Amino acid sequence: MTAHPERDRIQLANVFAALGNPLRLQIVRVLADGAEHTCGSIVDGVPKSNLTHHYRVLRDAGIIWQRPSGRETLQSLRRDDLDARFPGLLDSVIDAARRDIAADQPGASRI
Repeated sequence: MTAHPERDRIQLANVFAALGNPLRLQIVRVLADGAEHTCGSIVDGVPKSNLTHHYRVLRDAGIIWQRPSGRETLQSLRRDDLDARFPGLLDSVIDAARRDIAADQPGASRI
């Protein structure tokens, strides 16, 4: 069984460090839909070994749950735990990440 930090052990510095990587931030944006996702359904074009590393960083930081299901591992966001520890942080990060993506789209105005 995979170890996840207890809610009161989730540290802000670890959360920020994990979210500082663009691929991990992309994973969190996908998981923000509230559903469980299989490893391979979240991000395309990234080798499985790389994804395994990024999922581990997110899990160890307390950002995601990983749950085995048959031959798959399901990922989901630890929204309740993160909201309890750091109210509003997750929503702010996800909103900012979505704005960054929108700003990078062709035709977006730059301020």
